[in-house]
Amino acid sequence: MAETLIIPQTTSRQAIYDSLVPQIAALIDGEPDLVANLANIAAALKEAFGFFWIGFYLKKDDQLVLGPFQGPVACTRISFNKGVCGAAYTRRETILVPDVEQFPGHIACSSASKSEVVIPVFDRSGNVAMVLDIDSDQLNDFSEIDQAGLERIARLITDL
Repeated sequence: MAETLIIPQTTSRQAIYDSLVPQIAALIDGEPDLVANLANIAAALKEAFGFFWIGFYLKKDDQLVLGPFQGPVACTRISFNKGVCGAAYTRRETILVPDVEQFPGHIACSSASKSEVVIPVFDRSGNVAMVLDIDSDQLNDFSEIDQAGLERIARLITDL
């Protein structure tokens, strides 16, 4: 297990994801505890990108429940049909939101959040087990590069 991340000194998110993904893979390799792994993934993403909020919502019964995260306090429970997290869970696809004020039904856990990306994380049976939710305090902060990089990280979790 690595104890230090090596983050390239660049503004290229692609280069950062290319460096970060194998480091996260090494970080979680051999660790069987899901909570520990999710906590380290959230911390690694926060360290690499400095986004406003990064965390996981895990499927528990009939809703998404807050899991490991980095950032200010957050909404604890989200219904499957509510907000960006619920939509990503229900649609089974990544959702990029350039301006959260324009997303129908957005849940405002923090007024500082301006844009958001939510990635469904599947279990080995192909069911959505959780979502990875990332908020930025900047409008239009996420692109297809973020989507692809974060989906690569989500696949690492599926393989746990």
